[in-house]
Amino acid sequence: MGLRLVVALVLGLALGIERELRGHPAGIKTMALISVGACMFTTLGLLPEFGSKTDPTRIAAQIVTGVGFLGAGAIMRQGSDVHGLTTAASIWVAASLGMAVGFGYYAIAAFTTFLVIVMLVAIRPVELRFFRRNRRKDDPPIIDRRGVDQ
Repeated sequence: MGLRLVVALVLGLALGIERELRGHPAGIKTMALISVGACMFTTLGLLPEFGSKTDPTRIAAQIVTGVGFLGAGAIMRQGSDVHGLTTAASIWVAASLGMAVGFGYYAIAAFTTFLVIVMLVAIRPVELRFFRRNRRKDDPPIIDRRGVDQ
């Protein structure tokens, strides 16, 4: 159980570091705690001491619901703009990583962490380049090859 918790912590930290570097409110500690917590609940549901009294899939379903509620708190609407959707999705992914590790699926959890971090890092330049409406006011201007601000 200790190994599972450490792996969940490391994967949550990896996801949290990316969010922290980008200045988002749910950063290192938040993602790590969510991942470890989901792992702990999942692992406890698998312990033989509980026997047939505990259904691990019911625990997993409650984690998904509870973390969804937590993520919903990260979403804010200001006029027609909605902020925090990616943060909420990252919180949800952190819980899924913890659950995967809790069930013993280390490799898929590590691969998913890698995919999510690559996606979060690689998609931002694409958004800034091709989807102007999504640019934030504090984002630097995009300069094309001719030196013209787009």
